[in-house]
Amino acid sequence: MSKTKNIERTRAQESTNAIEKLYISMRHLFSRGFYKPMGISGETLRKSLLLLRPEIYGSIAEERTELDGLVYVIERLPEGIEECQFINLTADEGYKNSHFEAIIPAKRRRNCYRIDKDQMNIEITRGRSEIYDILTHLTFLFVESHKIQERVSLNDGEDFIREWKYLEDVVLYHKSISEKEKEVLIAHLGSILGRTYDEVSGLYQVFSSENNPLKFFNLIYWLGKLAINEVFENKKRTVTFSSVLIEEIGHHIYGEIWANNIKKVLKENVLLQRPIHIISANMHSVLNAIYAKGALPEEAKKHEGFELYQLLSNADSKPLQKKVKDYASQNGLIYVKDSSGTNINVQIIDTDKINFDVSPFRKVNSIEENAVIIVMDYAFGEQAFETMDELLKPYGDKKNKIHLDVKSVSIMGKAGILEGGKGDVMIPSAHIFEGTADNYPFKNELSKEDLEGFGVQVFDGSMISVLGTSLQNKDLLKFFHDSTWNVIGLEMEGAHYQKAIQSASKIRGNISENVKVRYAYYASDNPLETGATLASGGLGMTGVTPTYAITQKILEQIF
Repeated sequence: MSKTKNIERTRAQESTNAIEKLYISMRHLFSRGFYKPMGISGETLRKSLLLLRPEIYGSIAEERTELDGLVYVIERLPEGIEECQFINLTADEGYKNSHFEAIIPAKRRRNCYRIDKDQMNIEITRGRSEIYDILTHLTFLFVESHKIQERVSLNDGEDFIREWKYLEDVVLYHKSISEKEKEVLIAHLGSILGRTYDEVSGLYQVFSSENNPLKFFNLIYWLGKLAINEVFENKKRTVTFSSVLIEEIGHHIYGEIWANNIKKVLKENVLLQRPIHIISANMHSVLNAIYAKGALPEEAKKHEGFELYQLLSNADSKPLQKKVKDYASQNGLIYVKDSSGTNINVQIIDTDKINFDVSPFRKVNSIEENAVIIVMDYAFGEQAFETMDELLKPYGDKKNKIHLDVKSVSIMGKAGILEGGKGDVMIPSAHIFEGTADNYPFKNELSKEDLEGFGVQVFDGSMISVLGTSLQNKDLLKFFHDSTWNVIGLEMEGAHYQKAIQSASKIRGNISENVKVRYAYYASDNPLETGATLASGGLGMTGVTPTYAITQKILEQIF
């Protein structure tokens, strides 16, 4: 009689299962309309996140407080959210017309409103990916808050450790403290967080600002306080989804308004029926690459190559940046500030008005005359499909439909790299959509050879479009990298963009079948390396070379 072999699940398989559970849970809770993150309804989310142990959330599964992950999350959530028991996710429901002041997180363009001392409203206009992003960040935040509660509570909440009482005195009663007292409090926080004095001191500096030097103390106190209220007073933190948001999600409401605004501007400027090249990138690299040399002739003489772009990337170069923008506005660039809620601004460039005598590019490769370039700012996750799908649709009603003559779509983005390091370049040949059997092979007009010679490493292969960068761990990524999938990096938009381009060109006939596509990514982090995740900080000047190298190659192929 044959024996059935027991097959143990690998960590990668467990991680895949945890991600699937997370997303099923989040969709269920969204349909339900509300849930309590640290209650029974949020249990599956918590357990899945603790099983997954994503790299970005570091030591979430350990007793000590995760510091880098805390910085990453707080920069992407509205200031003061740690003080709020009730968090309400809404659609754009008119709060901008009220007396409530919009709070915009440092690293995420989203409007948030503090309704009262206990409630924060967060506007969702970028689709499901934004909801998933916020819910995973909140789950992390609340898990960390309960670690603080467990470390400071004594006798079932009847009493608290003296370090906590000292912190409460400073935060709650706005007690002013000397430099020496601040150091005493930092030492106390080391006990509360299970971290060293140096680690806590470093984080205090990261959070400290001119307006709020004690921000870190406030953050830790309110995280712990709300967890204490939850455990001992049954004041559960609650996340609610507004009925308007539940009805609107997935219907491309904001994407359609956004795309129609762009087409309206094209029509008003007699550009709608010209050949069009679409570039998804940031709002500075195409602008600077085309116009900086003409706008800043003196600086261009002193700074060769990408040195001019490094100069423009400095925080104190605002006057020079304004010069470039003003010059661009006089030479064919139209800026379309977003008013739809997508948070995706757009630049429309009429190449017929570019002065090529003072531009680094020559209009020699392009067979079409007077092309128009549409530069759209970065989309977020599923929003990439919504916006690109709507942009590629014809303009007008059934009787007066105008199909856009889209010649190429170029996507430049940031991504996590699985081989190499920050600032290196990835050239994909296919996008694989995580958690599904969907894959999108395509002919990339950009090649590995195009990007060699700029002093950065270049890799080619498949890219995986993940459901959320904050949900990846080493085991899962190692599997993708080492398996026959030949994955070189991960990002959130590629499969969504390609799905929209393929359906518009191959199925729906909205644009030409012969549309050219270009994809290139530069590495913002390497999640397989300890200390090299997104939570370790931004690219800084490291990003200038790959950004402008990719931009240069895209524009050379267009011109």
